Amino acid sequence: MAKQPISILAVDDEEANLDPLMRVLGLEGYYVQTASDGLEAINVLQTLPFDLILLDIRMPRVDGVEVLRYVKDQHLDTEVIMLSAVQDVKTAVECMKLGAYYYLTKPYVIDDLLGLIGRALDWKRMIVHNKALKRQLAYGQSSSKMIGKSKCFLEMLDLALRAAPTDASILIQGGSGTGKELVAEFLHSNSPRKEQPFLALNCSSIPEALLESELFGHEKGAFTDAKSMKEGLVEMANGGTLFLDEIGDMALTVQPKLLRFLQTGEFRRVGGNKNLRSDVRIISASNKDLRQATIAGRFREDLLYRINVVTVLLPSLRDRKDDIPLLVEHFLKGHAGQGEPKRLDGKALELLMKYDWPGNIRELENVIERAAVLSQDNMIYVDDLALPLTPRTLSEGGSGPSRGGILVGSAISLDEIEVAHVRGVLQSVGWNKKTAAEILGLSVKTLYSKIQAYGLTEAK
Repeated sequence: MAKQPISILAVDDEEANLDPLMRVLGLEGYYVQTASDGLEAINVLQTLPFDLILLDIRMPRVDGVEVLRYVKDQHLDTEVIMLSAVQDVKTAVECMKLGAYYYLTKPYVIDDLLGLIGRALDWKRMIVHNKALKRQLAYGQSSSKMIGKSKCFLEMLDLALRAAPTDASILIQGGSGTGKELVAEFLHSNSPRKEQPFLALNCSSIPEALLESELFGHEKGAFTDAKSMKEGLVEMANGGTLFLDEIGDMALTVQPKLLRFLQTGEFRRVGGNKNLRSDVRIISASNKDLRQATIAGRFREDLLYRINVVTVLLPSLRDRKDDIPLLVEHFLKGHAGQGEPKRLDGKALELLMKYDWPGNIRELENVIERAAVLSQDNMIYVDDLALPLTPRTLSEGGSGPSRGGILVGSAISLDEIEVAHVRGVLQSVGWNKKTAAEILGLSVKTLYSKIQAYGLTEAK
């Protein structure tokens, strides 16, 4: 089926402006229709959809601003570029507020207009893709754990959703704790293989001697403990998807065998001499720079080309902080069971938004889970959050949370470290002063003195 051309409606009451515009746009491959005034434009729009409208402002019967109002009310996905021979800042601002993509003054350079049209169409495509993603998430067609609304997150999901229906090998790259396996599950659940198995293997957690057997299986007697034949994951996942996490840690001895499987779909069990076949889509993930690993000789370059036909880059949590409130709400609901989820105090949320999250989403989940367990009522306060002590959290965290660790060598005083440490120990033992004193190596009397001197109070 031939690809449908992009459609543009050009609206102008001066025919001398429309004719050359039609010719130029036609040569660019666009389908162009014209209207001589605003009323005719509305009549055309009631029968045909358009990707883009080039709209003159000053026209008889119905002017361009009124047509723009109609378009944004009835055709939200249609982009509009306003054209005017009059420089009117007030009108330009009004048009932009109504949703126009751009306001261009006549006469214009045709190359400038063509570039503007291209950018407007790119913007339209992004909006449509984002709406599709939101529909997928709303109707549960993707993993319920894929949560976020930030631009970088939605762009990543957009790429994943476009790659999902294909059989292309995909490499997911992102820091530890960013949710690489969730993205792999998302890819699988939005692919034609979604009714087939999804299996995962962490290449860094399997000893080198056993990794080949885990992947391809082994025959009886292949090695000392091989008391029976065992199917490997590529065989068990036939028809489905195999997710290879931390593939950068895969032993060099196993890499050529995986490469052969990717090239031919064939494999041999360890100790076997018969070629077997399996139809499996491989999705890989790594928190390492695999190109640097190839330069260092730790990863085969030809295997890298095979596994990253499409590369999906996961943003770190510090790059998508707008998603923190949504993630916190999700984690609190998950840990509430059948009860009412706990809520987060405003200052506590502010502290979470200021922290840089080196452990990404996994660290956030652990912090929220601990706070939900240890907080003494239905509200989680700053003092319930166990975050590492840094100069930033000291200056911005108010009374400060109980810190799970101290960043040694920071530009902070010993007194500040001692205050945070005493507070943290007290909170970790539920303010049992005898136990806290034993941990700190102090007498109970000395501990009481420090509590009073530092103005420490137990969170209620």
